[in-house]
Amino acid sequence: MAGELRRNSRPPEHVRAGRADEPALPDDVTGRELDGEARNALRGLAAPNAVVVARHLVMAGRLLDDDAELAWQHARAAQRRAGRIGMVREAAGLAAYRAGHFDAALAELRAAKRLTGDSSHLPIMADCERGLGRPERALDLARSAEVRMLDEGGQVEMLIVAAGARRDLGQAEAAVVALQSPQLRAEGSQQPWQPRLWYAYADALAEVGRAAEAQRWFERAAASDHLGETDAEERLTAYDGITFLDEETDDAENAPVVERPAAD
Repeated sequence: MAGELRRNSRPPEHVRAGRADEPALPDDVTGRELDGEARNALRGLAAPNAVVVARHLVMAGRLLDDDAELAWQHARAAQRRAGRIGMVREAAGLAAYRAGHFDAALAELRAAKRLTGDSSHLPIMADCERGLGRPERALDLARSAEVRMLDEGGQVEMLIVAAGARRDLGQAEAAVVALQSPQLRAEGSQQPWQPRLWYAYADALAEVGRAAEAQRWFERAAASDHLGETDAEERLTAYDGITFLDEETDDAENAPVVERPAAD
């Protein structure tokens, strides 16, 4: 069927060669590595073009963690060939964000949102505004009605971004308050967003000088961060050998006990 990726043939030589302004594509990348949903999104393209777009998207995904800039170049090549497909614009936006091209990331994610109606990347869009030196706009996005449509993880990510925007504005105490959500003290099964939330809270506490509390929340973040998403373990080394005197805390019931010196 026209538009489907060819399963049993190598791409024609002129397709494999690509354009002069596109990064090279390894011969072992066929495009069939994409999942079915992504391949289906490309079915409206001419078959040779769909193959090249798919191969660039595969490379963007492979390189995202190790070479974000090259991943962005591949994603941008896919976007130039298939700019009317929401999934492609989304991939380009995420790659641009990881590479630090915040203006391009905003443009691509806005386009993806228009094409798909999906608001799930609002926290990343808000963080792009921070990256562009516009924390006020990040807070505007955090206050938008669309945030209520995000799942719990998305809402937590927006809380973290909003707290960061407060810190950008010099409102360190407000950043601490912004993170004091019900999710902060959620008990029971661990959620994937918990290490990042606990780390953000610890970092905000450290900035306002609440060191004992910060240590407790860094400990929580480190204990739960099985994927290594934060540097909580490294941050804890700053507290090695330090014993804190009594310090008022609004989370004493939930925080681990910190050893104090024995009474004389």
